[in-house]
Amino acid sequence: MFSMFVYTNNYLKCGIVRVSHFHEREYKFSTRAPCKYSFQPAFVGTHDLIDRRKLHFQARGSKYHKMSSQVMEKTESNVAVEDSLRDLPLSNSYETAMEALSSLITRQKRGTPSSVGGKYGKFDRMQMYLKILNLEEHIPELKIIHVAGTKGKGSTCAFCEAILRECGFRTGLFTSPHLIDVRERFRIDGFDISEDKFLLHFWDCWNQLKEHVSDDLPMPPLFQFLTVLAFKIFVCEKVDVAIIEVGLGGKRDSTNVIKEPVVCGITPLGMDHTEVLGNTLGCIASHKAGIFKVPLKVVEPLDHKKLEGSKLSLSGDHQFTNAALAVSLCKCWLQRTGNWEKIFQNQDNPESNMPEAFLRGLTTAHLYGRAQVVHDSSSNCHFGSAPADNSSGDLIFYLDGAHSPESMEVCAKWFSSAVQESKQLPNLSSSSHDVESMKEVWGNGYIQSERGNTNESNKISKKILLFNCMEVRDPQILLPQLVSTCASSGTYFSKAIFVPSISTYNKVTSGTSAIPSGISNQDLSWQFSLQRLWEKIIHGIEGDVVLDESSKLDSAETLPPREFLYEDASRCSPADGNLACSSVISSLPLTIKWLRDCVRENPTLRIRVLVTGSLHLVGDVLKLLKR
Repeated sequence: MFSMFVYTNNYLKCGIVRVSHFHEREYKFSTRAPCKYSFQPAFVGTHDLIDRRKLHFQARGSKYHKMSSQVMEKTESNVAVEDSLRDLPLSNSYETAMEALSSLITRQKRGTPSSVGGKYGKFDRMQMYLKILNLEEHIPELKIIHVAGTKGKGSTCAFCEAILRECGFRTGLFTSPHLIDVRERFRIDGFDISEDKFLLHFWDCWNQLKEHVSDDLPMPPLFQFLTVLAFKIFVCEKVDVAIIEVGLGGKRDSTNVIKEPVVCGITPLGMDHTEVLGNTLGCIASHKAGIFKVPLKVVEPLDHKKLEGSKLSLSGDHQFTNAALAVSLCKCWLQRTGNWEKIFQNQDNPESNMPEAFLRGLTTAHLYGRAQVVHDSSSNCHFGSAPADNSSGDLIFYLDGAHSPESMEVCAKWFSSAVQESKQLPNLSSSSHDVESMKEVWGNGYIQSERGNTNESNKISKKILLFNCMEVRDPQILLPQLVSTCASSGTYFSKAIFVPSISTYNKVTSGTSAIPSGISNQDLSWQFSLQRLWEKIIHGIEGDVVLDESSKLDSAETLPPREFLYEDASRCSPADGNLACSSVISSLPLTIKWLRDCVRENPTLRIRVLVTGSLHLVGDVLKLLKR
């Protein structure tokens, strides 16, 4: 594992990205300020969207043109902007925005040449998009912290944002990917950007770019558009600091259009995205180092004693490494911007002690889908005339989007530690009455009941793996890593369930988008290959596991019987086609329902489900659990 690196520069005195000159006479760029909205309704400039929506919204056009003039008159006031947007049908407009974003997906495989047309390269196009939006000269004002790395860059960015917010600064955070809703990628002062503000900035950005597209300069692909949108949002929202997470790699990433960051950081490196970055750590490191502008410094993991008895809000021992980098990045940022002495002039020896604001940030930062524990309260709800007593089991989800060998090892260590620590916690509520008294935490940590009265020993504990990964990953490395690391800590899975993700790679959905309950004619060949690999690992089989045709699903909605959870591994005989240690289920919603039904019908059952292998799978599970 590589150590952390932090780059510090002479603030606002250097540049790195060389961009070839383009002829301004070919494109009549707007010279207005980036936040002087000539706000077009969400239904203008989306000619590539489906005709049904276009006709529907054109009928309402006059109403929104009137609203546009109102926004123009009050553009300096966020309150006025929000008031002007109240009449906008946000749900319809938001879904239209998702359709617009979906049209920017290039559908190309990673590692293949770019399918984006035009005569300009990525960074040339990025500079042109920024110029169209009049953002070029404003980006240095964002005083950016730029973070790359294989593992932990999202956590590091979250720590940085929380620390500087606790120091009193207005923060902007851009991360990827999103798990439930695209607005997760844009945080202002620790919160996902509101729907109305997102729509305001989104459609203004969309319409301006649409006005300037040509054969030479097409609309940006999805991630480039979201990157440009992040800059626009943070400039218009007047943040004091923008923390920007690299999308993929560094040197060629769209975020590397940043010329003058205050400070850059690199989190630990590992073998991931090798089809793009190369198949050695040296090649990968060269891409990550592409965001550097001058010298670097090595950062040691954070000593837990520095926390003075507090705990990091993000779980796992690996977070001490991410937290250390975040502390160094924030300290450097404060020093380079002239704020360190101003903020900590009255604190005793801040150089050796952790400032209180830093401690608050490290203990409150949150990030979805990374070492996140969620108790599913829906499995404890009773309907109809069922009594509200302790008559249900417990269903607890442990979610981590690990998808590389290194992150899978970290995930396994965290899960093993989490399930062992949970034995010391009070029993979670299981009645509809107690559900009302639960404090729900959709961050990292347990959702704990305010009172518990059932002895832990009365519960039958089952640890289930819910797994899927992209076909570009290597499950022959990921799954053995998971099993062996868990086993070394005395943690063993009762069963494994392999499911396809709901999320598709050709559509951007929102948190309220419809979720299909079942998928007909689903191709499950990848899931069955994962199942065969799992059986080989569990039983130590050298050759291939032959999957008997009768053991495959007869229909898209076939579910295993309830007895599947209780069958002993000794009855599992892959040679006979009896795969009692694992199952393939064609639908994630059906899987969640089946798990809920199992614990609802058995008060002695506690199911701990590790969801991993894919951030898309983790996001899909979170969507289902929040409904």
